[in-house]
Amino acid sequence: MYNSAIIDSLELINSAKEVFDIEANSVLKLKERLGDDFVKAIDIIYSSKGKVVVTGMGKSGLVGRKIASTLCSTGTPAVFLHPAESTHGDSGIISRNDVVIAISNSGETQELLNLLPLIMRFGVPLIGITGGLNSTLAQKSDVVLDISVEREACPLNKAPTASTTVTLAMGDAIAVCLLKKRGFTYEDFLLYHPSGALGKGILYKVGELMVKDERLPIVSQDVNFSDAIKIVSEKRLGTALLVDNNNKLTGVLTDGDIRRAVIKYPNAASLKASEVMTKNPKTIGINELCAKALAIMEKHSITSLAVVDENNVPIGLLHIHDLLKAGVV
Repeated sequence: MYNSAIIDSLELINSAKEVFDIEANSVLKLKERLGDDFVKAIDIIYSSKGKVVVTGMGKSGLVGRKIASTLCSTGTPAVFLHPAESTHGDSGIISRNDVVIAISNSGETQELLNLLPLIMRFGVPLIGITGGLNSTLAQKSDVVLDISVEREACPLNKAPTASTTVTLAMGDAIAVCLLKKRGFTYEDFLLYHPSGALGKGILYKVGELMVKDERLPIVSQDVNFSDAIKIVSEKRLGTALLVDNNNKLTGVLTDGDIRRAVIKYPNAASLKASEVMTKNPKTIGINELCAKALAIMEKHSITSLAVVDENNVPIGLLHIHDLLKAGVV
């Protein structure tokens, strides 16, 4: 047992760094081993008409719960089955259209091995995630994903540390690859997260929160700069939407554009609005989610978005203040 009195701060920091190094190197070695078995596992899950049943005991079980949860939130239906409970009736959760992912670092976890005959009886594909490539689990699996590590981060080389990190990384890789294969979108992700900060965005679409009609600051791109400033001031949205003769959006004039023009041009008032506007501004459609609009604003460091129809005619303006007021965060 360690004597905490003789372990100084520097030794603690170095020990923590060693853990990071061991676990990071274990994940990198996992990366090097990826191949046809991983692709086969993804294809099996993607082609399945049922759900993914993830099972594992102890620390593997805790990681398995997280993997099942991540699969669910990224478009792949999944449940966690406790191996010890499975032989007392819970195995009924497995249907013939499912896929089972069984996790065991050794591949010889007895509670998990007790479940294998039931899985065989159901005739469902079995994906084994194990570090024991010659283990019973590996021999019984249709596909084996190798999560072996050279050593655990634990100085005793006993406590599951590097092995659980690698297992979690493998689960994340499976979930993300399935997400991409399914074409899972930002909107799909929000549908699976209706509560909390993520979920608030799904309550509103752009058309519900945008400024429209007489409040909309639309002005011709050919007006004088000074007249465009009046529109920006009168509408109090910090922006004017500039259009051509066909009412199509050609640019925006923001408070920032105004300040830059005044500094750059001594006689700015004599300019046309089109000479100082921001061309090709970011836009969004009326039926898009407000959460997506907020993401665009944050990415490009802007505070409003022009809302346009299919012909690029402005029909609204979405301001970040309205999003925050509605709780879209």
